[in-house]
Amino acid sequence: MVAKRESEPKKKRNKVLIVDDHPIVRRGIAELLNHEADLTVCGEAEDAHQALEAIAEIAILKPDIAIVDITLKEGLGGIELIKDIKARYPKLPVLVLSMHDESLYAERCLRAGAKGYIMKQEATEKVVEAIRQVLGGEIYLSDKMAQKILHKFIGGQPEVGGSPIESLSDRELEVFQLIGRGLGTRRIAEELYLSVKTIETYREHIKEKLKLKNAPELAQHAIQWVQSENAGSF
Repeated sequence: MVAKRESEPKKKRNKVLIVDDHPIVRRGIAELLNHEADLTVCGEAEDAHQALEAIAEIAILKPDIAIVDITLKEGLGGIELIKDIKARYPKLPVLVLSMHDESLYAERCLRAGAKGYIMKQEATEKVVEAIRQVLGGEIYLSDKMAQKILHKFIGGQPEVGGSPIESLSDRELEVFQLIGRGLGTRRIAEELYLSVKTIETYREHIKEKLKLKNAPELAQHAIQWVQSENAGSF
């Protein structure tokens, strides 16, 4: 007679921290991941400040990965948050899950320190696959984005016909986005914890790079861009 085996110990569940400014999105991601045998959500945050507070409690939460959106409620944007996380907690991998076009943001996020980028429009199984791949120490990108970055690396040249928006620095893009959300210079300065003079300098650089003549033209261009970006959000 074969001896009855003792019950095996439960498989370790990797802990996930979700950083997204939409409660419904956070709830949906949490429900998705908590149904997986190897994943569980250990915390949530709606902005960079909450995220850094949560990560600081690493002894309690012990996240194995952070899932971060680019557009957050206030303060630092997702890209700046990624830089901050990598500076403070270099061993914590970050996966970006965003509605924003990967062609504009994916490479920026990787340079900031993220280990992957996936758009919210992807199927749920792709999201889980991306998380597991990053947890396994690999980089996750869509096939299309991986090919784009590879061609750029081999050729040493930016993609021909790319959007002028791609010429903006990370911080300039963040300011451009806030202008498109209707914020004035002083409010943007408060949001980003920068001086009004610094924001004015960024505005001038943006106008030069996008070949815009004046402030009203900048505002109109930014608003149209933000509306087109938000068209695919959920």
